[in-house]
Amino acid sequence: MKNSRFIKLLTPYSTLFILGIPMLIVAAIVSLFANSLLVRIVTSLFVSMIVVLGMQVFMGNSGILAWAHVGFMGVGAYAASLCSMTPQMKEIAIPQVYPFLLNLHLPFWPSILVGAVVAMLVAAIISYPLMRLSDAAAAITSFALLIIINAVLVHWDRVTNGPRTLFGIEEYTTLWISVICAIFIMILAYFFKESSLGLRLRASREDYYAASAVGINITRVRYLSFVVSAAIAGFGGGLWAHYITSFTPAAFYMLETFNVLAMLVVGGPLGVSGAVVGTFLVTFAREGVRSIENSFNLNHVFPFEVVGLTEVFLAAVLIISLILKPEGILGGLELRWRPKGKLEKAAEKILPEPVADKNAQLAESSPTGGTSDLPIDEPERRRKEDRP
Repeated sequence: MKNSRFIKLLTPYSTLFILGIPMLIVAAIVSLFANSLLVRIVTSLFVSMIVVLGMQVFMGNSGILAWAHVGFMGVGAYAASLCSMTPQMKEIAIPQVYPFLLNLHLPFWPSILVGAVVAMLVAAIISYPLMRLSDAAAAITSFALLIIINAVLVHWDRVTNGPRTLFGIEEYTTLWISVICAIFIMILAYFFKESSLGLRLRASREDYYAASAVGINITRVRYLSFVVSAAIAGFGGGLWAHYITSFTPAAFYMLETFNVLAMLVVGGPLGVSGAVVGTFLVTFAREGVRSIENSFNLNHVFPFEVVGLTEVFLAAVLIISLILKPEGILGGLELRWRPKGKLEKAAEKILPEPVADKNAQLAESSPTGGTSDLPIDEPERRRKEDRP
């Protein structure tokens, strides 16, 4: 009895266990048996998963395409890097750095939190007017916001070193740090979706005018979710910066936006499960195609060098998935375990076989093919009798 109550309490959160336990198993297997290359690939996978989950918080629940999401990842990456770098390294990497930033030096975790907070503040300041827009106008303004963020990162050389590479960042992000953070963000995204704020946001996605009619402040719920999404992107950007250790503003522009969008769209943007599954599928597919491309070039299979095969493959996968499964592989459904209730178990004891299966068996054994001798249940017989 106690076990059944415990299982009943955990059932609404079974998605977290179904997704989280395999993530831990993958991390454990890779850390114990895999080579350094596979460790780096899986670490990058979990960092990317954080960014994809952040995009799902806003885009999946609101239905608005979030082009600017990767831009906030860049804001968090630069903010966290400036906080964790030593003053000596800042003088070398950013010769014209502001004096108040030169002596700023924080440990790893406070730096990551600062990156998330800075990204959240930037989103909070500039995004409120954009939340009044919908459909194509919202997508266009979000893309314009990505261009603006990239332009600032490229030209603000006293903070980002301009278009040149920012280097000298210490590598703190490990496999276990990335997987633990990915599970934490997955839990946060799931509870956000199931919260009252997430429910109101999904209502506005399904029917804008009906949601407004019942009193939902759509601009407000979109704004709050956008700020949360930007904070998660900044958090993931900080982890990414302390994993890559050197990067340019180009790392947070169109190519990375395309990768993150592909991961979310292929898996299914409407659910947390889709974001996790899509990240796994796209990452391993991308790395597989990349290894094939490298083997072609190393073995001189073609008289010319093969370039861009990975991007072409991802674009083709994205197009095909949008044509065949517009809502993603999971179709917006969450992976859940639903134990059978008392009614289902009692029904199985009383009716061990469905009526349809019995009818099919009798139809096959009937000499006339069963077209007129099939037994039907009482409600169906009454419905047929009532028809004129």
